[in-house]
Amino acid sequence: MPVQITLIGLGQIGASMGLALGAHKESILRIGQDKKIEAEREAVKRGAVDKVIHNLPSAVREARLVVLSLPLSQVRETLEVIAPDLQAGTLVLDTVPVKAEVFNWAKELLPDGCHHVGLVPALNPKVLHNLNPGMEAARADLFVNGLFVVDAPPGAPEQAVTLASDFVRLLGAAPLLADTAESDGLMAVTHLLPQLAAAAVLNATVDQPGWQEARKLAGRPFATVTSGLAYHDGIDSLRISSLHGRANIVHVLDVLMAALKGLRDDIEKGNEDGVAERLEAALEGRERWLSERMAADWSETTSRPVDIPSFVERLFGTATAKPRR
Repeated sequence: MPVQITLIGLGQIGASMGLALGAHKESILRIGQDKKIEAEREAVKRGAVDKVIHNLPSAVREARLVVLSLPLSQVRETLEVIAPDLQAGTLVLDTVPVKAEVFNWAKELLPDGCHHVGLVPALNPKVLHNLNPGMEAARADLFVNGLFVVDAPPGAPEQAVTLASDFVRLLGAAPLLADTAESDGLMAVTHLLPQLAAAAVLNATVDQPGWQEARKLAGRPFATVTSGLAYHDGIDSLRISSLHGRANIVHVLDVLMAALKGLRDDIEKGNEDGVAERLEAALEGRERWLSERMAADWSETTSRPVDIPSFVERLFGTATAKPRR
């Protein structure tokens, strides 16, 4: 009998998980749920799920693994709704970029015997320039040659961490184990800072003196730099992430402001060599990062084939897992 995995949230991430799991339909029953009924219908049409159950409690009642691919602003409410109907031993995963607050919610709301592990996806490098976050951008290989940070709260059973890591491998990615402080610090730099920088650029330009004429000329550089705010976390989720992780955010904003001040000072002084050095170093750094990201040759991570029968057996055995020491 196939084991049920419930995917809550059927945007690009959730639907792509369903498509990737489609290779194991004989062992896994993919149940989908989304707030938008049209998204549920499209997920079935595209083969991302085997069926949808719109009622949240019903969608998780028989699940052994539940994945929340939701904005941070929707996670607590969803946990509150599903918690009473989770089976003992069910593993709950989430994909929000910052984890500390989610771990607090899970600890408060999930019933005894259920476990929670956080995942942070780094996608297939081929889709880095695809800004569409919706289901139309979902693809079975979205996670191939990518990474998932696997972030377990203190006391999480070892078997739950192993199960989460094997789930990542089923999707074609490699797991990267990290603790919450490390994971949230990394995401402050790579995920939240670009969005906040985009907000700052917009606040410094839109509706400022001269904007009535400037808006007619704003082109690709402006659209590219400000796109981070429009195509990633919703405003509510970005606000929550920034405030709850404010120590990390304040630090990376300080570093950004120092870099801007150095560039500003060199420009004010007419320091051609200084300006050129800063710009050349920035471009070289971007090209190096992009080359490494496209190659996806991370020697510190390992991947191995997943034995799907063993994976399914572990799903049925999570209730008896021993806590990690």
